[in-house]
Amino acid sequence: MIQVGMLWFDDSPQRSLDAKIELAAKRYQEKRGRSPNICYVHPSCLRQGFPPESRIKVVALRDILPHHFWLGIAEEEHSSS
Repeated sequence: MIQVGMLWFDDSPQRSLDAKIELAAKRYQEKRGRSPNICYVHPSCLRQGFPPESRIKVVALRDILPHHFWLGIAEEEHSSS
C-alpha cells in the first residue's frame, strides 16, 4: 500500500480504463517528478479490463470509490536492499 499518492477522478464514458490511468499517471509525473508504478481502483473498474503488460500495476481495493484512482509509488521501490 502506498502512503503518499495522488487521488484522480475520471468518470468519462468515452475513455477506457487504460486511458484514464495513463492520463492520471501523466499528471502525477508532472506534479511529483516521478512516474507512479501502482494504481488502486474500485473493483468494478476492472470489469473493463486492463492490459497485463502495463507499466503501472492496477490493484482493486474496495476502499476506493468508483471512478477514483489512487496513484503512487509502491513501498517496495522505497526499500533498500
